Order: sequence, then structure tokens, then C-alpha cells
Amino acid sequence: MRAWRGFLRAHSLVIGALDAELSAERALGLSSYEVLLVLAWAPGRALRMSELADRVLLSKSGTTRLVDGLVARGLVERRRCPSDGRGYLAVLTEDGLGCLKGAAPVHLRGVREHFSGRLSRARLAAVAEAMEEITQGRPLLEIGQRSSRT
Repeated sequence: MRAWRGFLRAHSLVIGALDAELSAERALGLSSYEVLLVLAWAPGRALRMSELADRVLLSKSGTTRLVDGLVARGLVERRRCPSDGRGYLAVLTEDGLGCLKGAAPVHLRGVREHFSGRLSRARLAAVAEAMEEITQGRPLLEIGQRSSRT
């Protein structure tokens, strides 16, 4: 149980610190940063809303609320899916890409300060191996089990 409690505490501390720093320095929460990053990596900088929800590990309703806020800020656009008129795509705008580029150094600095910089190379490699072992061959959470963190 020591490892489990340690994992939960470390996760909470690191995620909380990253979210607070991004919010304070770039007026962008960690979940919003993650959405912009996932869209930036996607072909055409666009994903169906359901696929975006899967990739950022949020519920569909949580993703919708988060994207609504990003749309209001002009960082993301919502467009009808050309292959399926019923579905919608979340599309990263140029302003969204600029916001992501501005926030990336804050995020990377935070990851180094609160996570990777606190571990030796050997320990960091061991953590990576342990996380890979835990997640190996396991699907992402099912729809009903997804968190609604925003």
C-alpha cells in the first residue's frame, strides 16, 4: 500500500502544481492545455469530440464543457464532421496553437521541477518501466468509468 499511497500523493501534487502554474502564468488549466496539445498532434489539428474525450480521459460531457470554454476564447473551433453530418470536430485554431506554444515552456518547466528533476535517471527509467508494465495491453477507461475532471 505504500507504493499506492505514494503514487496517489505524487499524482495529486504534480497535477495540482502543473495546473496552478499554467493557470497563474498563462490563464490556461492543465486539462485545457492537454486538449490543445492533443489537437496539435492530430492530423489536420482536428478530432471528433468523442475521440478527443477518449484521448484526454474525460467524459464526453466534460470534454464538451471544456471545449465550449476553449471555443469562447477562440482557441478551438467546432465544425461539422464532413464524413458524418451528425458528428462534430474540435479544430485547433491558429490562436490556440499560439496559446499552446506560449504555455509549453511553463508546462515543461513544471514537469522538470515537480517530476523528472526530482528523480535520478535510473529512478526515472524505473518509473517509466513500472508505468509501462501497469498499462501494457490495457485499454483506456470505459466510457462510464471516465473522470469528469475539467
